[in-house]
Amino acid sequence: MQAISANDLKTRGVGAIAEALQQQSEVAVSVRGELRYVVMNAAHYQRLRDYELEIALSETRADLAAGRFVAESVDAHLERIETMATVEEENETT
Repeated sequence: MQAISANDLKTRGVGAIAEALQQQSEVAVSVRGELRYVVMNAAHYQRLRDYELEIALSETRADLAAGRFVAESVDAHLERIETMATVEEENETT
């Protein structure tokens, strides 16, 4: 992945990104020599988001098939979450 320095971005602006994206689908932005950001065009970003949603759907289907879910009312669900939060808070303070 090609990298653009923050200083280069500062002096050349978006043109530096546009130029780099002509050669690759993603461009790294480094700050003081350290990779900090990745820039990509909107279509590539949307494709990654779609993949992410597909993975989440696949994981959910696997959980359902394996029985890793709880069927309960809204009130019971909220009570369970509040109880879990209370227990987590108590564990953090000890």
